[in-house]
Amino acid sequence: MAVLQMQRMNLVAMKQNRKAILERLQELGALEIDVKLEETDGIVKEDTSGQKRDFEKQAALADHAIEILDQYAPEKKSLLAPLAGKPLAGRDVYEDAVENQHDYMEAAQKIVLLEKEISEAKAGILKLENQQEMLDPWKRLDIPMNAEGTKTTSLFLGIIGDAVTEENVLTVLKTHDPAVDAADVEILESGKDGTWLAVICLRQDAAAAEDALRGIGFAKPSYLVEDVPIRAQEAMDRQIDALEAEIKRHSEEIAALAEYRTKLRLVSDYYRLRAEKYEVLGNLPQTANTFALSGYIPQYRAEEVANELTEDFGAVVELESIGEEEEAPVLLKNNKFSDSVEGILSSYGLPSKGEVDPTFFMSIFYVFLFGMMLSDAAYGAIIAIGCGVALLKFPRMEEGLRKTLKLFFWCGISTVFWGIMFGSYFGDLINVVSRNWLGHEVSIPAVWFAPLDDPMRLLIYSLLFGIIHMFIGLGLKGYMLLKGKDIVSFVSDVLSWYLLLVGLILILLPSSIFESISNMTFTFPEALNQAAIIMAIVGAVIILVMSGRRKKKKIGMRLAIGLYDLYGITSWLSDLLSYSRLLALGLATGVIAQVINQMGSMFGTGVLGTIIFIVVFLVGTVLNLAINLLGAYVHSNRLEFVEFFNKFYDGGGKPFQPFKAVTKYVEFARSK
Repeated sequence: MAVLQMQRMNLVAMKQNRKAILERLQELGALEIDVKLEETDGIVKEDTSGQKRDFEKQAALADHAIEILDQYAPEKKSLLAPLAGKPLAGRDVYEDAVENQHDYMEAAQKIVLLEKEISEAKAGILKLENQQEMLDPWKRLDIPMNAEGTKTTSLFLGIIGDAVTEENVLTVLKTHDPAVDAADVEILESGKDGTWLAVICLRQDAAAAEDALRGIGFAKPSYLVEDVPIRAQEAMDRQIDALEAEIKRHSEEIAALAEYRTKLRLVSDYYRLRAEKYEVLGNLPQTANTFALSGYIPQYRAEEVANELTEDFGAVVELESIGEEEEAPVLLKNNKFSDSVEGILSSYGLPSKGEVDPTFFMSIFYVFLFGMMLSDAAYGAIIAIGCGVALLKFPRMEEGLRKTLKLFFWCGISTVFWGIMFGSYFGDLINVVSRNWLGHEVSIPAVWFAPLDDPMRLLIYSLLFGIIHMFIGLGLKGYMLLKGKDIVSFVSDVLSWYLLLVGLILILLPSSIFESISNMTFTFPEALNQAAIIMAIVGAVIILVMSGRRKKKKIGMRLAIGLYDLYGITSWLSDLLSYSRLLALGLATGVIAQVINQMGSMFGTGVLGTIIFIVVFLVGTVLNLAINLLGAYVHSNRLEFVEFFNKFYDGGGKPFQPFKAVTKYVEFARSK
């Protein structure tokens, strides 16, 4: 459990070496560059935004081409492929990508262009299909839609929003002023959306006819073709066929370029690294011949990196300790067991300056409490085996995911332990199967006790584990105060609470109230009973007098603050009761598992009953495991974040973010 010591590295080197130095620092991934120098006479910053933008544009083009290839020529991947992590590319592969980048980007441009033409063709098909749909009501029309009539007649094509008949329209024409007596009406299509019709009248009556038709909602069609509608639709079908053939041809051309997928991933990451380098380059103070940079580096790597930069690039490197007022970034270093909870810790907040790294203690209690809440040996075995196999099978797994699976592996082991202690194996599956299918009941007794038979006992132990958990949190606060040589605060804020709480616990244990609740009897010597009372009183007095010690001349205010802090005993009680969730979740897992087993066995032991039992068992077990796995995860987090951390930990540290190769597709091997 350690926060690695940081140092500040300051470097000055020849300007001609700045790109090579940055590339090496990017490979090493050891330095968080932190340049805060202002521009002065002779010291400037180079504007690299254009180059950075160009590289980002190239990376985006390669990414887009890869997405298109994945759409038109998808790779065959297993469901577990995301666990494999990024493939490792050797230096020769990297150098090949650099050397042939222009050829690969030409392929990317071709892929994007082909996909653009496919999109345009699809848009063309959609447009033609919409036009065909608009022509559907006019299919009975056997003349071009743009026809206006003959020398002596006028033709009106239009739509009326309501359902009308030919007689209705003729009546409107004849009763109009002036009347249109010589007219012919043909209904081409009629439906809930309206009526499509053609009206022919004498040319001298055209104005009157149009005015009459407008009065009943007649509107000309918004889309006209210069051909007979049915022939126009057939022509559109031929255009659609041509566009579909074009789409197929272009799709095959894109699929044929799938061989470039791996190369495009390489150049995409290459451009991404270049963009990051130029972003940093634009922030470095430079003169005509030199440049400088500064940043944070873990102390254990500082000398090694400094010597390499000095020997290989002739840089002048200075290492200095972090200043008292300076807040260095945080990098944790823990053993292989404890580092699995670093992701949980970072989601709450990394240690700030002066705080202890709680990862070691957190990991022990997290795994311990998680297993106690899930508490079924079979469920734990499933989790541990699944995570263990994944960790072994995929050694290049992404680090955050690896830590998460390691955490669940250890939680699975803990669950197996508690399942054995409580005698739970898929609930009471062994009992049910042996009783119903074998004719005589077989059971594996609990090594410790069965919570369903003695829930109060489990509650008492849950509260005991909670007290230990919180007391260790308070102890870590005391450790930080002693480390900072603040003896007064240690006595006032830590030792006093230990005296008060331990005294109250020793007073409670031999009482009749505790005996009636727990069915457990404690008998202490009279001297210990008196010592418990004295401890509680001394602790309370110290809290009362010293909590407001910063208000030295205001006795009333000081005592009021002390009384308020003494009232904090209720928050301790509230936090302690939170550990009853160990009982609740532990019982829930077992009870639900038993209900599943009982439901499955209700249909007898015949062939059909056996099949139903297996189905019910499998479905129920998956649901029970999923629900209680989520519950154990959430409530383990809560017990750490709320009940444990609030005794000593604030967090808020800034994570260490070194300048390193951040890639999307591959990981480039470091050069020695």
